[in-house]
Amino acid sequence: MLLGFKTELKLNARQRILLAKHCGVARHAWNWGLWLTKNILDHNKANPNEKLKFPTAIDLHKLLVAMVKSENAWYYECSKSTPQIALIALREAWKRCFKKTAGVPKFKTGVPKFKKKGRGDSFTLEGTVKISASNKIQVPVIGVIKTYEKLPQVLTKSCTISRIADRWFISFRFDVEQQESCQTNIVGVDLGIKALATLSTGEVVIGAKSYKKYAAKLSRMQWFSRHKVIGSSNGQKAQNEIARLHRKIANIRKDTLHKLTTLLAKNHGVIVIEDLNVSGMMANHKLAASVADMGFFEFRRQLT
Repeated sequence: MLLGFKTELKLNARQRILLAKHCGVARHAWNWGLWLTKNILDHNKANPNEKLKFPTAIDLHKLLVAMVKSENAWYYECSKSTPQIALIALREAWKRCFKKTAGVPKFKTGVPKFKKKGRGDSFTLEGTVKISASNKIQVPVIGVIKTYEKLPQVLTKSCTISRIADRWFISFRFDVEQQESCQTNIVGVDLGIKALATLSTGEVVIGAKSYKKYAAKLSRMQWFSRHKVIGSSNGQKAQNEIARLHRKIANIRKDTLHKLTTLLAKNHGVIVIEDLNVSGMMANHKLAASVADMGFFEFRRQLT
């Protein structure tokens, strides 16, 4: 069974610049690959008798090396696995789009979109990933980086580094032996908007409703941000404050869901939950904000 571990990084100025460069390379490779694949699809639609082969992830990487890396020397300042894995992720996104995979949120099965700097910045590294001490991990090109908490002493071959607001995080997966639960009791869970979960035992768990709590403050900050000069120092500060508040809202929601799903999984042998059409509920503009604030899909994913 695979478990994931994610923690914040303790970085110096040089490392922050290197991480930002890797994010830029991953984003550039994704956007270039998306531009190329969209052009191929448009050509095939306009010329049904002269269709071009839709490229695989390997094809995309070969074209990237021949057409892009040779003209952009800054690609060689970063790990070679960063653009390669970005193109693999792009190919998987197209695969989900073509198949419309069931059980995956609608926004993940739609047509892939171009990435923008500062939004969802992340990249994946493969190769020499070694946990050298309780709070140090060695990764390719960047070297040894520190964390604020102790790391599990496990073996891993890849890691993902992401930026949320002005903080950097590292995550990786590792194998553990799956343990059978010794619990035999059964519980049913009914999800709702007023209360996050109502258990068959009669216990009611109230959701955090973090977005509703901070909606007025977020709206006020966004209003002030609109009146800043684009690209200015004050404009960047305002954007960072908004990103920090979004991170706080998300963290409160995640904390509530993690505590509830852990409580259910550790104390019950069988858990029965309803099969909600979250995408359909999100289409209702009167319910969308409340459903998103509760995190129904994330609850099911964590519990599974």
